[in-house]
Amino acid sequence: MKYAIVIPDGAADEPLKELGGKTPLQAAETPNMDWLSTHGKVGTVRNVPDGMSPGSDVAMLSVLGYDPSKVYTGRAPLEAAARGLEIADDEWVFRCNLVTIVNGRMEDHSAGHISSKEAAAIVEELNRNLAGPRVRFHPGVSYRHLMTYQGDADVRTTPPHDILDQVADDHLPTGEGADMLRTLILRSRDILGRSEINTVRRDLGENPATSIWLWGQGRMPRIPAFSKRHGIDGAAITAVDLIRGLARLIGWETIEVEGATGFLDTNYAGKGAAAVEALNEKDLVFVHIEAPDEAGHNADIKGKVQAITQIDKHIVGPVLKRLRDEGDDWRMLVMPDHPTPVSVRTHTTAPVPFALAGKRIENVVGGPFCEETAENSDLHVTRGCEMMEFFLKVR
Repeated sequence: MKYAIVIPDGAADEPLKELGGKTPLQAAETPNMDWLSTHGKVGTVRNVPDGMSPGSDVAMLSVLGYDPSKVYTGRAPLEAAARGLEIADDEWVFRCNLVTIVNGRMEDHSAGHISSKEAAAIVEELNRNLAGPRVRFHPGVSYRHLMTYQGDADVRTTPPHDILDQVADDHLPTGEGADMLRTLILRSRDILGRSEINTVRRDLGENPATSIWLWGQGRMPRIPAFSKRHGIDGAAITAVDLIRGLARLIGWETIEVEGATGFLDTNYAGKGAAAVEALNEKDLVFVHIEAPDEAGHNADIKGKVQAITQIDKHIVGPVLKRLRDEGDDWRMLVMPDHPTPVSVRTHTTAPVPFALAGKRIENVVGGPFCEETAENSDLHVTRGCEMMEFFLKVR
């Protein structure tokens, strides 16, 4: 039995007047997703439990079949796992974004999607000028970095993509230990203001990294291995450290694809080809694509539609063909982890559509894969962490 899961991150949305009242899923060309929804089951699933923030970390734990209310400790530790960082029991891990603040407002949570090379040099400057015995910065990909802190940090923080166009300092960390974090953020602005890298970026008309932003904190979690729970092995294909970290924590192999960026320019075809190849060895292949989520955060309607179209053509299509050529012993699931509506430019807690097809999956409600078809179904999974069991074991 072979299993494939494709996650178009943040693809779910709302009807948009710019698309004639359609959602990006409805406007995109998705013949392969539509095949799944017309030949299998379609419905909705709520991946964000009540009372929890609709971050990809929380939603993806549900997608993978783990109850976030029991195992979630924070986003940053998951990314630390992806990078193989050794984190002590008394250390906290924070996500450290490079952001652009203009006239006091959060203009860009990604500093213009700064390159990893530029960002690494900036992180080195931070370590020279801002780190200390209990604080260390760790370079990552583009604007996504980490900071480790040894001490107490019972704080409340806010993701920068949730406060776009808002006064940034109104959302600085609060709680026990927040003074230290606020000091680091405020001091970073002087350091980055003197950075030659930012001088060049301004000259080129690119958004400079004007500040760090600390959020997503937590201690390292303990998560049961996927194979022990379900008796099958898996592999994940992604360009995002969060997913790499989750995969490694549950015992999956992570497969790197050249040109996979996590943005609209990602190597869709390369991810699809890697998934097809991985099915020769693995029971389950999990493909995550960040591009629709990035487009939602940037209010890029055209980009979101194009990303979904590319996912269907270059990933869902080849994987579905590979499975169907295999015979009858397969199942495939497509669903976003959460919505990222372009109208609000951030995640919401609303249910997302899913489509699954394959062995012993009978069609109930036919129609194209979209929010409307899913809502009209009578299949609505209210606890997202139960979806994996349903996908693997439904009879």
